[in-house]
Amino acid sequence: MPIADKMVKMVEAASMIRKMFEEGISMKEKYGADNVFDFSLGNPDVPPPAVVKQTLMNLINSKTISHGYMPNPGYPHVRQAVADYLNKEYNAKVTSDLVVMTAGAAGALNDTLRALMNPGEDILVPAPYFVGYNQYAFVAGANLKTVSSLPDFHLDIDAISSAITGNTRVMLINSPNNPTGVVYTREELLSLGRVLDAASKKFGKRIYLISDEPYRKIAYGVDVPFMFDVYPHTIVLTSYSKELSLAGERIGYLAINPEAEDAAMIAGAAGVTNTMMYVNAPALFQQAVGLLQGVTVDIGIYKKRRDMFCEGLYEAGYEFDVPEGAFYLFPKSPIESDLEFVNILKEQNILAVPGTGFSGPGFFRLSYAVPDKTIQDSLKGFKKAFDYVK
Repeated sequence: MPIADKMVKMVEAASMIRKMFEEGISMKEKYGADNVFDFSLGNPDVPPPAVVKQTLMNLINSKTISHGYMPNPGYPHVRQAVADYLNKEYNAKVTSDLVVMTAGAAGALNDTLRALMNPGEDILVPAPYFVGYNQYAFVAGANLKTVSSLPDFHLDIDAISSAITGNTRVMLINSPNNPTGVVYTREELLSLGRVLDAASKKFGKRIYLISDEPYRKIAYGVDVPFMFDVYPHTIVLTSYSKELSLAGERIGYLAINPEAEDAAMIAGAAGVTNTMMYVNAPALFQQAVGLLQGVTVDIGIYKKRRDMFCEGLYEAGYEFDVPEGAFYLFPKSPIESDLEFVNILKEQNILAVPGTGFSGPGFFRLSYAVPDKTIQDSLKGFKKAFDYVK
């Protein structure tokens, strides 16, 4: 075989995603872009705040801008700006040496997993979960183990407690969640922290909590707890892809709780993995986000779309929990097979993602990072698909 055996499944999974993307392009060419309703990609379409462009222009025209190498964890003044923001906003008590600038949240997760994990150790993640976690576990040489969630997709603390073994090194959570839109509460997270601490003592091995938070700022009237407050041995990862609509610029960071066991060693290892993966995060956008701490897109746009979509799907007969954050809906398939129902939606020129791909069979994911008109014009097709199977 011309490629490594271990890559075959990874290529097959990527081929499925690529096929869906290419099929969307083909359908738009055949039927016209306005007649195809593509809810498959979580690609933010809300414009970046005006201050983002102005900041970039100012930097480009500045005599002090740098395009050269910097310390692998990132520019010191940018890491300090991130630390200052976290300390002001969340009383994180984090120092700049515990912040590593990364190529998005994906880079942060890759860095963190490679820093923490020995080959063959386990990452425990609640299902449903972001499909990319399989790939990050693969790169780290780790095993991704899933644990069931409650029917409303909140954490099943008892199931998590039972699933932890002596081989567990990392508990990975994502809140606000992709694909469900759930925001975990402070109470359930405190319970999770107690379980992780007890298991660490039981097995004589520190279990770290990784909190993947690219949607932290996209929440609708609910509190998104700061993870340093619920468990000391926590690493927070985020990106500016969603909160500033800069998905293609690949800029984010990881921050380590100063109370975490071996925090300084983790930071040092994460900085070294930067050199292994991509040397350093992009220089221009490091300097930009250093000046944009606390800036966020207009979340009201996403909330309006959420409410419009929920109302239309509810009237059509679909069952779902109203998402508290992110920009996804995760309705229940009206028939047992979510794969089959997604194909039925396709007959109405509606593109959705089967929940099976997120380890959430029986559901399907819809991204409302799309124009209002796409949602409005799709609702007749959603109704027809539902009526067809009922």
